[in-house]
Amino acid sequence: MRLPPLPDDQWDEQVDAALAGMLPAARRNLEGAGNALGTLVRHPALARSFLGFNIHLLFRSTLPPRLRELAILRVSRRRGCDYEWIHHLKLGADAGLSEAEMRAAGEGEATGPLERAVLRAVDELDDDSNLSDHTWAELGEHLDERQRMDLVFTIGAYCLLAMAFNTFGVEPEHER
Repeated sequence: MRLPPLPDDQWDEQVDAALAGMLPAARRNLEGAGNALGTLVRHPALARSFLGFNIHLLFRSTLPPRLRELAILRVSRRRGCDYEWIHHLKLGADAGLSEAEMRAAGEGEATGPLERAVLRAVDELDDDSNLSDHTWAELGEHLDERQRMDLVFTIGAYCLLAMAFNTFGVEPEHER
């Protein structure tokens, strides 16, 4: 672990402010926040800025939660990010995904045309930082412009988070 979570005795007003939009006051501590947020708040200004964006992706996005979680699970497998994978298995289940659907998403497999297009979008964006005209058009058969924008930003944000978590050595909570 290159950057361990910030110890509880170092949490101050800046850390509290960084997490205020994401967590209720009772969870603004290392145990309540978990390893990922506990690590990000080592840089409160950065955490506050990034988490504001991430709050949109998780709670205000026009993208249906089921599709968001399929995309994030695919990102986490492609990027080898165990923290993201484990965390989003629960969120995927909460969004109505079955265990089989989540495992398949990790492998880039899905049954429906929209789900296949979403997973292909992850692969294309991760490989080329761009979507093919075919994938953009196929997504457009099911998603409006804002939903497609939210999808692109969700994929990009979770690629970035996977990169950060892997680099910092963020461990799933059960390994604490």
